[in-house]
Amino acid sequence: MDLKQKIGKRIKELRKSRKLSQERLSELADIAQNSLSNIETGDNFFTAETLEKLAKALEIEPQELFNFGHLKSNEKMLGEINTLLKTHPEKIPEVYRIVKAIIL
Repeated sequence: MDLKQKIGKRIKELRKSRKLSQERLSELADIAQNSLSNIETGDNFFTAETLEKLAKALEIEPQELFNFGHLKSNEKMLGEINTLLKTHPEKIPEVYRIVKAIIL
């Protein structure tokens, strides 16, 4: 996934988490809806001005659009979790309860 696609996916995630339609976000950001659609699919990139408008409309700092940590593969995340738990074994019961609550 290239940078344009990652940013587009991030914008879409943030938009949906705020229960905004593309139409509403494009209104709030004062950009064309087809431009937003093209940004979200990674078909188009945005200017610094559009980045600022989107961040303001989403009520976030612009750098949040570049936060891709959650896009790691499952294997990589699981490896990181295992490493963290090996260095903090006292947290295993707490993590177990959280995971169990989420899954069940």
